[in-house]
Amino acid sequence: MPHLQGGWFKPVTLAIAAIPIIAFGAYDTDLAFPLFGDVQIPLLYIGLVLLMIPITGNTINSIDVLNGVASGFMVIASFSLSICLFIVQNYEIAIVSLPLGFVSLAFYKYHKIPSRIFPGDSGALTLGAMYGTIAIIGGVEIIAAVALLPAVINSFLFLSSVKKIVEHRQIKGKPVEHTEDFKLKATDDKTAPVTLVRLLLAGGPLSEKQIGFAIFKLGIFSGILAVITAFMMGVSL
Repeated sequence: MPHLQGGWFKPVTLAIAAIPIIAFGAYDTDLAFPLFGDVQIPLLYIGLVLLMIPITGNTINSIDVLNGVASGFMVIASFSLSICLFIVQNYEIAIVSLPLGFVSLAFYKYHKIPSRIFPGDSGALTLGAMYGTIAIIGGVEIIAAVALLPAVINSFLFLSSVKKIVEHRQIKGKPVEHTEDFKLKATDDKTAPVTLVRLLLAGGPLSEKQIGFAIFKLGIFSGILAVITAFMMGVSL
């Protein structure tokens, strides 16, 4: 498949991985919105399933830029999603979702600085795909998207600046560079893509650990917004 070996390879294969969800009917065609209730989109929802798994998988993969960030962010997002599932009284899926949080937490123990293990593309994609699957079968797609906002924004910034789906290694311009004291700073290279890390460094150089904690704070804030959204969902039920 030489024509898929670029940036399109991962989204296409993740879309194929979403087929069992459709084949076994492990989803509800109603899309739940806070306050407004459910919107019935039976045919459109199938396309949403095929899109959501690649989006969540590649979103987590795209934020795996520094030691411990992807796993630590998944700890926050997945436990936030579990709490939200309990709030909307989807207890079975809430319990099913807990292993994702604990697996991410165990991985983070060895992935944080100084890292001893790395998830690679396959690991990050798997975590993101699992998150998307839980959101679909739990009927909390909107809540899941809210909890994932920092990573979603990162992907949006990258794609909007590059204007095509490509691998990070295919990008010539680097969004960040090292200072003499081994901190990271935003680059002045206009050809480099815009990323969440580059925005965080706009105020000045930061250490890798400081950037990671800044992303985690954003993740916690988004998790709180997701919980609020879940309560709003409860009101509409």
